[in-house]
Amino acid sequence: MEQMQQEVDAYISQFKEGYFSPLAMLARMSEEVGELSREINHYYGEKPKKTTEAERTVEEEMGDILFVLICFANSLNIDLQEAHDRVMNKFNTRDKDRWTKKED
Repeated sequence: MEQMQQEVDAYISQFKEGYFSPLAMLARMSEEVGELSREINHYYGEKPKKTTEAERTVEEEMGDILFVLICFANSLNIDLQEAHDRVMNKFNTRDKDRWTKKED
């Protein structure tokens, strides 16, 4: 995760504009999630793609979301590995018995 954050930072750092403001970043994240929703609806939902629409993939849209999330984290000096570790600790403690476990 640290390597991805460094790679994104190196990319963004080459531009004078730098990272967007937190509000603009949130708007961008919302836009990307909307694009993922549209792709999911095309592939798994009831709304087929129009013949005039460009072919995009769920993988591409998830990649866009990941990029924006990393930009957002970098702009706020958030270590995503640490954030991930905290949330996994929460799921492994507080929510450990929330779901039905598979039998071995």
